[in-house]
Amino acid sequence: MPTDAERAEALRNIPLFAGLGPAAREGIVRIAGELQASAGQVLVQPKTAGSGLFVVEEGTVVVERVGREFELGPGQFFGELALLTDTPRTARVRARTDALLLAISREEFGKLLEAEPRIALGMLAVLARRLAD
Repeated sequence: MPTDAERAEALRNIPLFAGLGPAAREGIVRIAGELQASAGQVLVQPKTAGSGLFVVEEGTVVVERVGREFELGPGQFFGELALLTDTPRTARVRARTDALLLAISREEFGKLLEAEPRIALGMLAVLARRLAD
């Protein structure tokens, strides 16, 4: 299990957080929860209320939507719509392998955006690609 310092340093490799300084990354580690998931464990169900964003630190997860699925690995994230709207979850997400994830609540993410608005730019790029797909 990585230390907080190692987790903060690892955030540098995640496009969403790459432009942030060390203090901001350390702040993210402080506000984020950590979730360990076993292979096959369901993390998100469609049509349920979303509460925040998940960032894959280790392992892989699979996002299952009607008629398609895709895999996310270290550095990738899901659940971002829950940060922006009260819209119910739109996909099922389950751990394909054992996985370690950061979990950031809507409330904490709002505070983070106020302190580090550059995060929104990284998120917008990913959202645009997902919408285009």
